[in-house]
Amino acid sequence: MKKIRFTALLTAMLLCLSSLAACSQSAGQQSSSPSPAGDTVQSEAPADLLAQIRERGEIVIALEGTWAPWGYHDESDTLVGYDVEIAQAIADKLGVKATFAEGEWSGLLAGLDSGRYDIMVNGVDIDEDRKLKYDFSTPYAYNRTAVIVSGDNEDIHSMEDLDGKQTANTLSSTYANVAESYGAEVIGVDDFIQTIELLHSGRIDATLNAEVSYYDYLAQHPEDTIKIACIDPATTQVAIPLRKGEESAALLTAINEALAELAEDGTLTDLSIKYFGTDISKDQ
Repeated sequence: MKKIRFTALLTAMLLCLSSLAACSQSAGQQSSSPSPAGDTVQSEAPADLLAQIRERGEIVIALEGTWAPWGYHDESDTLVGYDVEIAQAIADKLGVKATFAEGEWSGLLAGLDSGRYDIMVNGVDIDEDRKLKYDFSTPYAYNRTAVIVSGDNEDIHSMEDLDGKQTANTLSSTYANVAESYGAEVIGVDDFIQTIELLHSGRIDATLNAEVSYYDYLAQHPEDTIKIACIDPATTQVAIPLRKGEESAALLTAINEALAELAEDGTLTDLSIKYFGTDISKDQ
């Protein structure tokens, strides 16, 4: 009887050990192999920025929000302006929500570089240095740079007269680069209003900005005595910068298609006249 019981017990133990070994081997094999689901998620992740934007349902747009009439806050603190409406129209055509991120000029391009922003719509002029770093959309505006001085200034009549003078602009802006190219010393500021304050206090000789921005400022401040001393003969092209590379290629194509449709249906012209009183969407 004891022998039978011992044999039965030994058989049961062997069966249990065999089962445990099989379970252990199965678990080891399972943990060492990547899950098919993980492979699928990784391989199907959006590889381009446009796909990512459509997947999350929004496009993040960088702008200053303090530069009338390009992008600014009205009396009710609503963000409005030429760039704001163009960016919103592009977002509509992409089928996503436009989310605006406001900041100082110096940080906007850095935010674009780091991926915090998808695009920047802020009256950005195309220049050779920027073209090396960014891909640009087709131009949606054409800009003339004005040299703005106090009403009693008789020292500046041409771009060449900027040599040795002090100007104020946001550093790394096209206006600062133009001033420096003519020999001016540029003081860095955050926005256009600060340059006007420096002009009135006599701390600078001039500031450079878009001609249309000057006229918009005078429309809002008709009592001001500032004036345009001269106009840079070179017309600049305003466009939308994107990070360079294959990641942005599809988004760039989609933005260019949207801008072409907005030009064809007259939206760019209508918005230009609404905010500037003239059509800056064409190179005239």
